[in-house]
Amino acid sequence: MNRRQFIEKTLAATAVGTFLGAIKTRAEYKPEQAPPPAPREFKRKIKLGVVGLGGRGNWIAGLFRKHGGYEMHAVADYFPGVANANGAALGVDSARRFSSLSGYKRVIESGVEAIVIIDVPYFYPEQAEAAVDSGLHVYMAKPVAADVPGSLSIGRTGKRATEKQRVFLVDYQMPTDPINAEVIRRVAAGGLGPLQTIFSNGAAGGSALSDPPLTANLESRLQNLVWVNDDALGCGYIGNYDIHIVDAVLRAISGLPVSAEGWGARYRPEPHGDALDSTCVSYGFGDGTVWNHQSVKGNCEAWFAPNGSLAAEIQGRDASARVSYWGKAHVRGGAQHLGGGPVENLYEAGAVRNIAAFYDDVTQGRFANETVQRAVDSALVCILGREAAARRKKLTLAEVIRKNRRLEADLRGLKT
Repeated sequence: MNRRQFIEKTLAATAVGTFLGAIKTRAEYKPEQAPPPAPREFKRKIKLGVVGLGGRGNWIAGLFRKHGGYEMHAVADYFPGVANANGAALGVDSARRFSSLSGYKRVIESGVEAIVIIDVPYFYPEQAEAAVDSGLHVYMAKPVAADVPGSLSIGRTGKRATEKQRVFLVDYQMPTDPINAEVIRRVAAGGLGPLQTIFSNGAAGGSALSDPPLTANLESRLQNLVWVNDDALGCGYIGNYDIHIVDAVLRAISGLPVSAEGWGARYRPEPHGDALDSTCVSYGFGDGTVWNHQSVKGNCEAWFAPNGSLAAEIQGRDASARVSYWGKAHVRGGAQHLGGGPVENLYEAGAVRNIAAFYDDVTQGRFANETVQRAVDSALVCILGREAAARRKKLTLAEVIRKNRRLEADLRGLKT
């Protein structure tokens, strides 16, 4: 029967008050909406440097400028033309627009108070360590590293930032959404009962699939997201894209998997990098919970359209929950039922929230840096899944960490 027939038959058989009460419990969740903030006057501006001015880097830099609490002081990008053009657009003096692999060092030395690192993940651990050692606050993109040694290094650098009373924030957008945040809180509080299974997905296409032939050096792979095709540079697709939903699941379930087994392959025409296009991974937990993650890169948007990409369904004994980057989030059933609602404009809104939080943390002296270890955990779990799928075998997280395998990129021939 269709929806109208169902309602008519239900009304005929059920007391109206009871029926309306059932509907009300499933109403969309509407977080309390604060009135629009008045234009803010900043008594203090943070002198900021930005490293990496590609597509998202330049866009993020524009959001920092729009915030109003930052002074755009210095920029760096491997490519001089990118650094000069985007630096000029941001109002940065030409003397403080740097390039080459060591451009980030010049930004650190330029007198900035904080630095935004958003170039290529292969370089993040070294850049973050140098920034914190120089006394800077750090705002960093994900993934924080492409391998286990880099991830562990970020963890140590985050702890050192706290010891030095410096802010270190990793830019994950999903936890900033009020509906996702409430779902995560209720799941973490045990609202689903004992966990049973988790299903998550990642689906991406577009320019990330561009994998041109290798050239004399890696210069051609340091732009236009080409580096995502190389595990050493970008952590692979599961680490660069799917990590959003991996991070959200880990926040909700408050635990790490002990093992993973998977399968993966490359389907893009003439692949030149080693990243997998299709990945299926089953993560296992000590309590028996199973987490199945599917990652697809290519013309897959229509397949995921009904439920959205970067989403997870978490099933417990008493209830189920959903978190999402593009779709809806909710808790169904149980004592902590939440009708939920749509996650809106997260790509931009999440970044705007994090930029505001970074400013407030710096100016108000908040140095807990809680996002760092979570970012390290999500990177390690993605690396575990990536390696299990690439080797098509079962691996334990302890084994992967113990082996501590470093992925090396050949930097010969690049401008240093």
